[in-house]
Formats: sequence, C-alpha cells, structure tokens
Amino acid sequence: MLRKRIIFSLIYSDGFFNQSRNFRLQKVGNEKWLEHNYQFSKIAHSLDELILIDATRINKDILKFSDTISKIVENVFIPICAGGGVKSIDDAELLFNSGADKILLNSSLFENPNLVLELIKIYGSQSIVGSIDYKSKGDRFLVFVNDGSTEIKMDLYSYIEYVQTLGIGEIYLNSIDNDGTGFGYDFNTIDKVIDSINVPLIIAGGAGNESHLLEGLKLEKVNAVATANLFNFIGEGLPLARKKMINLGINLAKW
Repeated sequence: MLRKRIIFSLIYSDGFFNQSRNFRLQKVGNEKWLEHNYQFSKIAHSLDELILIDATRINKDILKFSDTISKIVENVFIPICAGGGVKSIDDAELLFNSGADKILLNSSLFENPNLVLELIKIYGSQSIVGSIDYKSKGDRFLVFVNDGSTEIKMDLYSYIEYVQTLGIGEIYLNSIDNDGTGFGYDFNTIDKVIDSINVPLIIAGGAGNESHLLEGLKLEKVNAVATANLFNFIGEGLPLARKKMINLGINLAKW
C-alpha cells in the first residue's frame, strides 16, 4: 500500500517565489528570503516532497529556474519535482541535473504528447507527473494550459482519460477556482473524477489548514495533498499537523 504524502508547491516567477490566488501571482521573495524569513529547510523536514513550478508568464528562463532549483536542494533533502515550460528533452535533462527527481508537465501533455512519450521512454513513467489545471463553469469542468491562460477543447473527464493513455506516473489535479483561497480542496469535482484515475493522485488548490490536508488524505484514492499556502504553514504548523495525522491513523512516513 502506497504511503500518503504531504507536498508543498513553491510557485516561481521571474526569479521570485509567489503566493497564488486563482492563478494571480503576488511576489513574496527569492530563495534567500524564503530561508531567512521562514526557515524553509526546517519546514521541509515535515514534508514528503517539494514541487517547484515555474509560472513565469512571459519569457520563461529555464536556466535561471534550474539555478534556483540547485540552490533550494542544497538545504532540502526530500524528493523534488520541478516543471513549468519544459519544451524539450534538453529542458528536462537540465532540471534533472539541477536536482529534480521528477518532472512536472502541463502544457506539453496537450501540445506535444510525443515529447511526453519520449521522456517516459528515457526516464520512466515514475519520473513524469502530469499536471492538470481546471475550473468549473456551471456543470462543466474546463481544462487550461499555458499557466491557466488557454482553455483547451476537451473537458476534464476526457482530458484525464487522455493524459493517462500517455503513460504518466502521477496526476497533479489543481483547481484554479480554489487556488490560494484557503477554503479547502474542490472535493465536489474530485469525487466526480476520482474513480476514473488509475495512477497516484495529488490534489491541489485550496488547502489553508491541517483539516483540509486531513480531509484529502482520508480519501482512499488520494495519494497526496499539496499546498502552496506558505503563510498558513510556517513555524510548527506542519510538524504538528503531520504528527496529528499520523496519530489519527493516516499512513504517512514517520521520522
């Protein structure tokens, strides 16, 4: 039985980390600021994985992003997943060489499936995470790529099925509507699609406190919960939340 995971997502843009609200970014600081103000390397000891997402809207600089990854991994000793703007094998290789253990793919899933297949062939499906950003519109669930700016002509149900045919190892399912709100995950949608997902599932978008993380981890088919809400999980917040969840019987790793 796979252990459950708590994941932190760091949203990077133009050299800085950001808070995100419905995919609108607010700059908070660079990696030195992150460590100085929030002792991020200490917080990371309560996490199972870290996801670094380059959400730069214009002129993504993967060299600069990879340099930031290298600095982060110096003090963070947990698995790293990185992505955002991976357009080639060379881009993926650069991120792996910078310290990433997995690659997160979003737009390429839709725009360049051949690249996805080639990356899986080279690195294995366990190294490729498929990121799906969606929002609701009435009874419909719309999928977006290119940092949430482009709607594709495929609904969420069909897109999940399509992405799994590529052979990716995990799905990172992120609600644009709930992103950064702190009101909790979009369980309404998760409940509707979860039975169609046959790979490990990471849910994201909306977690603001430990009860949201716990609610997500209690779902049998949810393998991991992710949060990007840095300010709600500083200090002893994450260590205490993790301890409480383990005491409640959640199958998290103990250390």
